[in-house]
Amino acid sequence: MEITRVLDAALRKAAAVWITSPGHGPRLVHAHWRADALWVISGGTEPEAPLTDGAEVTVTVRSPSTHSHLVDAPAVAHLTEPDDETAQALRTARLNTRPEWEAVYRLEFSS
Repeated sequence: MEITRVLDAALRKAAAVWITSPGHGPRLVHAHWRADALWVISGGTEPEAPLTDGAEVTVTVRSPSTHSHLVDAPAVAHLTEPDDETAQALRTARLNTRPEWEAVYRLEFSS
């Protein structure tokens, strides 16, 4: 799926998205759009995200203005170690907490 302008704009404003992965129902997770990928932190002080390395998942994005369903987008999760700049962006995105995580996933959308 190509990242459309609508999806890109919605992901830039979204603080959380719904993730559905094999064997798991939809789960709301905190996410941060950066460098054409959706970053999700899991474990530690954050809820466990239903992700594994290489998993094909569905990301459900709600409209930033109406909060209604906007789009379901397929993505692939990659377990990664964020660079310092990305790690700081992930911490800054969580305004109401001081996040500590066990895993970081970079979700890349198919083109």
